Amino acid sequence: MLAHVNTIAFNGLNTLDVDLQLQISSGLPAFNIVGLPDKTVAESKERVRAAFNTMGLELPAKRITVNLAPADLLKEGSHFDLPIALALLAGIGVISAEDINQYIAIGELGLDGGIMPVNGVLPVAIHANRNNKGLICPESQGSEAVWSGLKDIIAAPDLLSLINHFKGVQQLPMPIAKKKKTQISDLDMSDVKGQETAKRALEIAAAGAHNLLMVGTPGAGKSMLASRLVTILPPLSTQEALETCMIHSIAGELKDGEISFERPYRDPHHSASTPALVGGGRKGVPGEISLAHNGVLFLDELPEFNRSTLDALRQPLETGYVSISRVHCHTQYPANFQLVAAMNPCRCGYLGMDGQECSRAPKCAEEYQSKISGPLMDRFDIHIQVPPVSPWDMSEVKKGESSETIRQRVVAAREIQQQRFKSMGYPQFHTNSQLKGDVLEEVTKLDDETKKLLISFADKMKMSARAYHRTLKLARTIADLQNEKNVSKVHIAEALSYRYVMPSKQV
Repeated sequence: MLAHVNTIAFNGLNTLDVDLQLQISSGLPAFNIVGLPDKTVAESKERVRAAFNTMGLELPAKRITVNLAPADLLKEGSHFDLPIALALLAGIGVISAEDINQYIAIGELGLDGGIMPVNGVLPVAIHANRNNKGLICPESQGSEAVWSGLKDIIAAPDLLSLINHFKGVQQLPMPIAKKKKTQISDLDMSDVKGQETAKRALEIAAAGAHNLLMVGTPGAGKSMLASRLVTILPPLSTQEALETCMIHSIAGELKDGEISFERPYRDPHHSASTPALVGGGRKGVPGEISLAHNGVLFLDELPEFNRSTLDALRQPLETGYVSISRVHCHTQYPANFQLVAAMNPCRCGYLGMDGQECSRAPKCAEEYQSKISGPLMDRFDIHIQVPPVSPWDMSEVKKGESSETIRQRVVAAREIQQQRFKSMGYPQFHTNSQLKGDVLEEVTKLDDETKKLLISFADKMKMSARAYHRTLKLARTIADLQNEKNVSKVHIAEALSYRYVMPSKQV
């Protein structure tokens, strides 16, 4: 008896078809899984055996062979449990083999026969929809699969319910798409006292998705400002939410099958390794930069990160994706994130403050700042100093603008950008930070006096071509916030004010 079940193997976000073949033949009783399975897949036979015993079914006393084709592709994960169980049920005649041929099945089996959640249901559902197949998945993740647009989804709580469904005894309902409720945050920009320059820079960064570096003494409010950036960002579009949640699904961070439309905010500790930040490991899992796709990655205490780890961010910051190459894994993950970083001016943190800076100033500041490479520093569009908040500002009773008020201006600026790109025939761009080459020149169009100001400053400060273009992008965003059609001298001047403000190297 030979049975076939469609399932998949993962290679990053890519889903690869796997033909699970099961043969029951005469011979000494045995249960073998072949086709390059890892330890987790090899243990599936014990989970399947226990689940069958719970339902009162026994495996036939024959030679059972499961082949995962193609055999040269490494198979990893517990999601092969359910396909193996379905193939066995078809092999012993409990369900019809024809009934399951039009489905892709994934799911982990519990010893009691329950079907438990697995990673990657959303990308598998998208793959099934693309290939005109149905999907069999755990009940708790059915709502996740619905967002793919797939119309034939069987979300089963356990193996017995699945058997009854195919026999016509029970009808499993079509799952309903769930949207994660917007969390009511206690963070608001109105909580920030003083720091008007920093708040202005944060608004510009949000409007154009620009990278931001904040330099200031301990306790000045850098982390406080960064944590409130997501409160002024517009919500994810449906397409962006699907892209982001596919990555979170692969990483196992999509809970209860609910799709979130809030932009991700990731703030890894400075002890994070390179694979943890950019992705990798033996299985090539996504890192923090991919989990922050379409959102914010905040790196506090920037110089405390390993230098090679920080330099690994340079390529993803330019391309919007990260390539991971391992012995058993070659894959790419999206990594279009907004980088926000904070650092002290020196190790003691009090450079330039009389009576508080250490005895090695300013030498200690140069050593501390040199931990960040020039190419990485060049990729920050905005560099600002965050000075200590005065007691007068702290005692101020009146609150500043709320996050919602600022968010409205940010949303308006982003709508201006998207309408411009569509009218110009560049729908692939969404924010000014993504502009490149001739498109950037076409969008800015500086007059002679404005261009002269930019060129003279760029020549004086020995700005790289990247820094020059990032200044143009920043000026375009400032103009959009003010609903100005053209980039003027005022916009360029403000954009230039956000560069080169390291305390030991001030202009």
